Amino acid sequence: MSTSLDSDQDSDSLTRIWDTALGTLKDPTSQELQGYTSSLPDNSTFILHNNGSTLQQHWKNLRDILTWNYCVMLSAAPFGSVSDLHSEKFGNCVGALERRSFPRPSPPPTHQRSSTLRIIDTEEGRATIPSCTISEPQQAGRSNTSRSQLMADRFLRRGKRKVGVVDSLKAIAFSSWLNLLLVSIPIAWVAHFTIPNGDLNTWNASAFLFSFVSLIPLSKLFDYGGEQMAFYLGPDLGDLLIITLNNAVEATLGIILLTRCELKLLQSNIMGVVLLRLLLVPGVAFITGGVRVLEQDLHPHQTQLNQTLLTIGVMTLLIPAAFFAALDNGVAGTAGADLLSDTMRGKFLKMSRGLALILIAVYICSRIFLQKPPGHSNLEIADRRVAPEVLRDPVPELDSEEPQVSQWVCIGMLIITIGIMAATAEWLVDNIEVVEEIFTKEWFGLVLLPLASFSGDAFVAIVFFVRKSIESARGQSTPPTRLANGRPIDLSIQYTLFWMPFIVLLGWWSDRPMSLLFDMFEVALVISSCFIVNYVTADAKTNYVEGFSMSAFYVMIVLCSWFYTGQDGINYMLACGSVENAVAAGDN
Repeated sequence: MSTSLDSDQDSDSLTRIWDTALGTLKDPTSQELQGYTSSLPDNSTFILHNNGSTLQQHWKNLRDILTWNYCVMLSAAPFGSVSDLHSEKFGNCVGALERRSFPRPSPPPTHQRSSTLRIIDTEEGRATIPSCTISEPQQAGRSNTSRSQLMADRFLRRGKRKVGVVDSLKAIAFSSWLNLLLVSIPIAWVAHFTIPNGDLNTWNASAFLFSFVSLIPLSKLFDYGGEQMAFYLGPDLGDLLIITLNNAVEATLGIILLTRCELKLLQSNIMGVVLLRLLLVPGVAFITGGVRVLEQDLHPHQTQLNQTLLTIGVMTLLIPAAFFAALDNGVAGTAGADLLSDTMRGKFLKMSRGLALILIAVYICSRIFLQKPPGHSNLEIADRRVAPEVLRDPVPELDSEEPQVSQWVCIGMLIITIGIMAATAEWLVDNIEVVEEIFTKEWFGLVLLPLASFSGDAFVAIVFFVRKSIESARGQSTPPTRLANGRPIDLSIQYTLFWMPFIVLLGWWSDRPMSLLFDMFEVALVISSCFIVNYVTADAKTNYVEGFSMSAFYVMIVLCSWFYTGQDGINYMLACGSVENAVAAGDN
C-alpha cells in the first residue's frame, strides 16, 4: 500500500495513518461496517491529489473514520460534530493512532449519517466508492456500559477465532524448554513427605534442591500465562497482570516466611528481590539486547515516572533506618539499652504500618494514572518531540498476533500453577535449615533465594545471546530490536510499593512484628542500586556497557554480602517473642 502526494510534506505520516485506517476498517468489531468491509478491494491504494478540495475531502473522510473508531471513543471531551474537531485534538489523536496501540471499539449510541471514501483498486485500475455509515457522537465520552461491553468483547473475542482446549494445552506444554524441569516437582514432593532411612541432612538437602529447581519452570509458566492473558485483557491490564504474576513466586515466599516467623530472612529476601530486579535482570537484558546495536530506547514518559516511584519506595526504607541509627545504641545493662525493648519496637511497628499504607496508596495512584491519564495528555505520550521512532510506530503485538491459549484454559493453568507453586515454596522453606548451615542468613536471603525465579530467564538469555552471536558471525542474524526491556524495573517497583508494605500489613493482622526497619547495610545497598538505575535510565536510552556495569555492581554486592553477618539490633527487633528475651538469649 502506498500514498501518492505531490508534496513530500508529512507523506510518511499520512501513509502510516491511511494504512492504519484501512487496517481498522478491514477488522471491525461493529456490525455496521461488515457490509462496507466486504466491498473493499484486497489490494488498495489511497490517492491524494494536489487539488485543494480533493485533499480536504480526503482529510474529512479520514477524520470521520478516526473519530468514529478511536478518537471520540477514548476522549473524555465532547465533540459536537466531526467538523468541530480542533487541530490540536486531532493531532493528538493521530499521534496515538500512529503508535498502533489502540483497541478497535464499537461505537456508542449515536445518530447516523452517510459519507463516502474513494478507494483506487491498483490491480484493476478502477475506482470504487462504497458507502460507509459513519457515527457522530452525541455524548461526552463513554458510558460505563459501553466500557464494560468493550472489555467483554475483547475478553470473549467476539467475532474472532477462538483457541481450542487441545491446542491450548499443546501450546502450554511447548511454550518453553524449561518445562522439562517440571519433573522435579514430584521428586521434591516425594522427598518432602518420605521419611528417610539414611542421613537426614542429605535428604533435606535433596528436598530443598528439587524444590528450588521446581520454582524455575513454574515462574516461567506465570510469565507465559500473563502474556497470553494480555490478549484478552488489553495492553494496560495485561501488563499489570504480567508484572503481578512475575512477582508471584517472591510474594509467596515472603508470605510463607512471614507465617514461619523467619522475619530476618524475609527482610533479606525482600532486599535481594529488589536488588536482583534493579541490577542483574535489566543488566542482562541490556547486554543481550544491546550487544548488536549502539543503543536501545526506553519509553521516556514511563521512565520518568518509574524514577520517581522507585526513589520514593527506596527512600521510605531510609526513614526508619535513620531513626534507629540516630537513637542511642546502648548495650544491655546500660541506659541506652532502652532502645532494644518491646516499647521501642512497638513505635517502629506503628511507624512502619503507616508508611506501608502510604506506599500502597502511591502505587494505586500510579496505576490509575497509567491506566487512565487525565485530560488529553494521554495521547501525547508518544509525541514525536519526546518519544523515539521505535516507540512512535511500533508493531503492536496484541494486534498483529493471535493468542495461543484459550482464556479459560489459561486461567485454569494459572490457578493450578499458583497452588503447586505455593506448596513447593513451603517445602523449600521447610528444608531451609540445611542451607543455613552452609551460608549466612543474610547472604542466603540477599542472593540465593531471589535467584529461584530468575535462574531460568538468565539461562534463556544466555542461550539467546550465544545463538544470536553465532548467527551474526554467519551473516544470518535478524535485525536487532531498538526497544530495551525495562519490565524488570517495573517488577521491582511493584514489589517495593505494593508487596513489601502488604507483607508488613499482613504481619500486623497475623500478629507478627514485621516492620520496615531494615538492616542499614541492606538499605545502603538498595539506595545505591536505585541511584545507578535512575542514572542509567535518565536519558531513556541504554547500551550493553551500562548493562554490564549494572551486572558488575550486583556481583560486587554478592561478594561483599558473603562476609556480612548482620546487625544484631535489627535481629533482636525482629524476634517474634519479647525483645528483652531475644537480647538475653543473644548475650548467652
